[in-house]
Amino acid sequence: MTVQEKFYCVLGGVGALLVLASVITWLLWMRRGNTPLITNLAARMRAWWVMVGIFAAAYVLGRNATLVFFAFVSFFALREFLTLTPTRAGDHRALSIAFFILIPVQYWLIGTDWYSLFAIFIPVYGFLLLPSFSALIQDTDHFLERSAKIQWGVMVAIYCISHVPALLLLDIPNYKGQDALLMFFFLLIVQLSDVFQYIFGKLMGKTKVAPVVSPSKTVEGLAGGIISASLLGGALWWLTPFNPLQSAAMAFIIALMGFLGGLVLSAVKRSLGVKDWGTMIEGHGGMMDRVDSVSFAAPIFFHLTRYFFT
Repeated sequence: MTVQEKFYCVLGGVGALLVLASVITWLLWMRRGNTPLITNLAARMRAWWVMVGIFAAAYVLGRNATLVFFAFVSFFALREFLTLTPTRAGDHRALSIAFFILIPVQYWLIGTDWYSLFAIFIPVYGFLLLPSFSALIQDTDHFLERSAKIQWGVMVAIYCISHVPALLLLDIPNYKGQDALLMFFFLLIVQLSDVFQYIFGKLMGKTKVAPVVSPSKTVEGLAGGIISASLLGGALWWLTPFNPLQSAAMAFIIALMGFLGGLVLSAVKRSLGVKDWGTMIEGHGGMMDRVDSVSFAAPIFFHLTRYFFT
């Protein structure tokens, strides 16, 4: 099976699942009316159709389009993060650097296959230079807190998310030209893990994982979601350079790290007194609400794959 045949096969499967879910949502609406749960499900279905369409278009248009797409994801996620974590006039220079230098340079490094600099550009140079530019303004009120907010936003929204298209960098033996499928596998697992956790939580959830941080997350939902994502990962091994057991193990790690990402960024939202990062995606909140799990799972998956399989 060729790369394109594999992609269209899995895309067709996802499309079929979305059609089935949309029909079920419509039948529930016809039977029960416009309840809050059904309204939420309908919004989620519309958002999923849009997101799958965007991912498919980025794949068809090629590597550069994928890089541009994720650069915009980083831009909007960083904007949401920094909008909810207020800064001062003394931070404007650092913010300009984050948006208009760090984002394009980070994704340019991926596009040029410059792994050695891509891996350290933000954790080393960005980490040191951003507070340095803020310090030159000489606004010392809450300086540590303000600098930490900007660095956190840059790390999560730019550095971590950039590891998704960075999967295109990997030179995996006997897998040449198929890195886009690996990226699609990762996104499919991390997003469907969230869906599985939501479904199992609604159907079986009783024991709260962290009720103060995220009241909707339950032990039953977490277990059901991670197990389901792992089984799905094992079944989709043919999209990856892994064997079925390795693929299931990678899916387990993706789902677990995705859960931790959602939990940590939920704790950040609670500390700020908000429910969602924004309203950009109907039914899903803001961009950061959609990529919180991606931001924690992507670097781990990238480096495990690079270390063990290249």
